[in-house]
Amino acid sequence: MKYLSILFLLFLLPFYSKSQESRSEIEEKMEANKVAWLTTKLDLNPDEAKVFWPIYNDLVREQKALRNERFQKMISFRKIKEIDDLSDSEIQTLILNDFDFKQRDLDIEKKYYNRFKSRLSPKIVGKFYRAQESYKKELLKQYRRGPQS
Repeated sequence: MKYLSILFLLFLLPFYSKSQESRSEIEEKMEANKVAWLTTKLDLNPDEAKVFWPIYNDLVREQKALRNERFQKMISFRKIKEIDDLSDSEIQTLILNDFDFKQRDLDIEKKYYNRFKSRLSPKIVGKFYRAQESYKKELLKQYRRGPQS
């Protein structure tokens, strides 16, 4: 029985790693698309680009680290299937932890907003935030349309 279990796990391992690679590849493609979108929308001159992109890359790294931490801890309120199986204090802890992650995300946004506005013109900063929102809307539109044939 032990031998069969090991054989079964060895059989599944390549599929598991392939699905992980696919997720990573998808994330990389999405970020590349977002960078292309921002590049077009912001139309930065070379000096502005030298300032903008390092700050943007730091922002993305920090946000990704926070998302990974949240995912690893799996404390998101939405991930709980049966609220009735939890105590009141467990429910409150889940909700407060979710608030904490949202606050930390907002703190990162504010931190990088201040970095952007201290080094770039308000118009460029405004274009950046507008471009981010339009990118999200475009992604939603594509998602609603479904996979392209």
